[in-house]
Amino acid sequence: MINCDKTYDKNIPCSVERILSLLSSKWTIFILRDLCSGTKRFGQLRKSLQGISPKTLSQRLQVLEKEGMVSKKIYPEIPPRVEYSLTSRGESLKNILLPLIEWAAEYNGEDDNKIT
Repeated sequence: MINCDKTYDKNIPCSVERILSLLSSKWTIFILRDLCSGTKRFGQLRKSLQGISPKTLSQRLQVLEKEGMVSKKIYPEIPPRVEYSLTSRGESLKNILLPLIEWAAEYNGEDDNKIT
């Protein structure tokens, strides 16, 4: 059992706190949301995330890859083609992320943010 009350060792971050910190980084939830519907190329992600800089998108994808939530596949072509997709760990997050998105859309009175 995970203990996240005030008695846990302050030097060992709670796993919930750690994952919330990762997910709360600007753009991270939106990147994961877009990858929930399938594999995307860098340009597709950038286009769907209006306002994100290429540098920020690249940094967020690197962190998600390091955390084992996103996989990166590089095709040896000219020009190089790179595709991103959710790993099994990232896919398991769908069970939490999609209901959260649906709840948020309902809470905000929106119906067009549904993801399949």
